Amino acid sequence: MLEFDNTERTNLGELGEFGLISYLTKAVEINEPSTIKGIGDDAAVLDFSNKKTLISTDLLLEGIHFDLRYVPLKHLGYKAVQVNLSDIYAMNGKASQITFSIGLSSKFPLEAVEEIYQGALIACKKYNVDLIGGDTSASVQGLVISVTSIGFADEDQIAYRSGAQEGDLLCVSGDLGGAYVGLQLLEREKNIFLENPNIQPDLEGKDYIVERQLKPEARRDIVELLAEIGVKPNAMIDVSDGLASEIIHICEASDKGCKLYEEKIPLDSMTYETAREFGLDPTVCALNGGEDYELLFTIPQSDYDKIKGSMDITIIGHITQPSEGCQMIAKSGKVYPITAQGWNAFKD
Repeated sequence: MLEFDNTERTNLGELGEFGLISYLTKAVEINEPSTIKGIGDDAAVLDFSNKKTLISTDLLLEGIHFDLRYVPLKHLGYKAVQVNLSDIYAMNGKASQITFSIGLSSKFPLEAVEEIYQGALIACKKYNVDLIGGDTSASVQGLVISVTSIGFADEDQIAYRSGAQEGDLLCVSGDLGGAYVGLQLLEREKNIFLENPNIQPDLEGKDYIVERQLKPEARRDIVELLAEIGVKPNAMIDVSDGLASEIIHICEASDKGCKLYEEKIPLDSMTYETAREFGLDPTVCALNGGEDYELLFTIPQSDYDKIKGSMDITIIGHITQPSEGCQMIAKSGKVYPITAQGWNAFKD
């Protein structure tokens, strides 16, 4: 469990809730034109003119979504923002504001809370998003972070899960499975440390997959790229619960089937090699691991020439009629039904 140096510990009781809020928000800057009023009143005021507003909320719970024994607090604040912005980009929208709320126990000094907010503000600055509000509260169940993201899009540019058409190309950004394999590595090193605190974590050469887990990046660049080359996805979703789950979400919402080709699933070499070291099937890690926060989307075949030169978009299959179901064509040529075995928030 986290320990803090008492020589650098400021008890939150010394500040009180309003003092804490004032302290944490003193570094907040407002840059987004759609923000009329941010922190300082009972509610923020936004103006998106003739755009449609997009809103999403995520809850992160200590012991469920993160382990403070190996998650740096600044990374946690950064990740909390990123996973939420990803939902806005998954609608083919532009993220513009967030609210950031936190519940914490007395074990956290001011310096620890400040680290979390620093991470959140770094993410906001990098993605040109305003922090416009939130809340703080005492918690007896560990650290709780709730982020609400707000964005906008032209109505005819919003990509829903339900828009996939038969014959569409199934595309994904980046590579998959890295976050899950990175988590396995962190869990292994945690268990070794708990058995013998004198042994230092061995993460040498594994920076990429560790970062995929601790510091994911929402794919705003993919949304911008698609707009630049004139491609409007028919359907889109972010890969938070595993590729298999997300494919099924799109197919069910669109009343379609699909064919996914195993050999086309993008895997980073470090992900592949480390998965093998753990005795894991890299394809299974990509299908069911989750937390990659890449974008999965479908486009008309007529747009193939527009995306074929992109180094960061891979065509992994195509959409079929619903009677064919969701199928994966293995490297061996065998056909398997795609089943969702990824993250389930209520699974024991």
